[in-house]
Amino acid sequence: MKSVFILDDQAWAGSSLLYKWQRALGNYIAVAGQDSSVKIFDRHGHKWTELNLPGRCVGMDWDKDGDILAVIAAKSSSVYLWDASVNKTSQIDSGMRDQMSFILWSKTGPLLAVGTVKGNLLIYNQQTSRKIPVLGKHTKKITCGCWSTQNLLALGSDDSTLSISNHEGDTIRQTTLRGEPAEISFSVMKTDERSGLGENTVSLSVDKKILMLFNVNDPENRIELTFQRHYGNIVSYRWYGDGYILIGFSHGYFVVISTHIREIGQELYQAHNHKDSLNSVAISPALNKAASCAQLYCSIHELSDLKYISNVVRLDDETKGLDQLNWTDDGQLLAISTLKGTLHVFLTKLPILGDSFGTRLAFLTSLLEVTVSNQVEGESPVAIQVEVEPTFIAMGPYHVAVGMNNRAWFYALVDQEPGVCM
Repeated sequence: MKSVFILDDQAWAGSSLLYKWQRALGNYIAVAGQDSSVKIFDRHGHKWTELNLPGRCVGMDWDKDGDILAVIAAKSSSVYLWDASVNKTSQIDSGMRDQMSFILWSKTGPLLAVGTVKGNLLIYNQQTSRKIPVLGKHTKKITCGCWSTQNLLALGSDDSTLSISNHEGDTIRQTTLRGEPAEISFSVMKTDERSGLGENTVSLSVDKKILMLFNVNDPENRIELTFQRHYGNIVSYRWYGDGYILIGFSHGYFVVISTHIREIGQELYQAHNHKDSLNSVAISPALNKAASCAQLYCSIHELSDLKYISNVVRLDDETKGLDQLNWTDDGQLLAISTLKGTLHVFLTKLPILGDSFGTRLAFLTSLLEVTVSNQVEGESPVAIQVEVEPTFIAMGPYHVAVGMNNRAWFYALVDQEPGVCM
């Protein structure tokens, strides 16, 4: 893995960062610390814009296409919308009088769910500007939630209940939990026969000790999975593959379980790769890899063989330790935040792109870097910083050309020192 950039803003010092990659495209990353702003950077670490808020950012999410970033802030009843295509910010009045605590776009449509500290809910349709307020959805703060691909909305609250609503906000299921919920997710449990009902299972961590599986169509038979005490608390979990769940625990363990009804409760894999602690896990379906981090290092595991660690990154300067992990949808970039308020972005996948002329090769070695080498002639490799992320590379006797769409940039190779041709 290669470092692409590091973000270190004084306003973030000592704070745990809240950040989200732009969905689908991954061209932007939005970052918030303890100050009253959200800063948006491009994928090369250049600051693109800044959203000034009346209070600290308490939640944000990108819509399904990565076009609009929605943000909620302390001391405000407005929802702030940043349109990436025109770099413009607008705001909508939620109509709620209490502080907002949760925000999430639908996976499939223009619906935005906003929850409050008193358990109220707003569903906003970005296309029609219609607002549906739902008072008393919960009795305490809404803390977590997830949309299904069928636009069902599952919400968890400090009142230790789980609610499942339709896209109009009507409650269709509600159940009491044995503790506070966290990390709600919709997915499909493995079955012998494929169901046509889509994402029928809500999973959530309860009191950091139980992983609960709640079938929307069979609410009486919920499954509660507990784990060995020496694993510690559930830190995070992720669904992957054909109904598998990877669970990370606070004492450094991670475990894989299957949701196939015949295998429920069986640990298919268990590892103790981080000896004392574990802070975060992330999965990239595009790469078929998992990442886990603890203390000063991050490990990359192959999902097809979790025993195999393909990469380890140590960040020895981060004396307070690492915090959270987040991959772009295409798996190309991995962001690692730290407990002292810095953000490191690494390149984890690069398109194979290159060309040759005679015995000389030019190939992509980073997002904005092309390396020219000539092993046959014994020439030292030359790294050229280029203007754009190329989609093609061409090599000639004296030049390297990179380009995208209908534009090309030519770099002259004179005595092995590249210079841009004007």
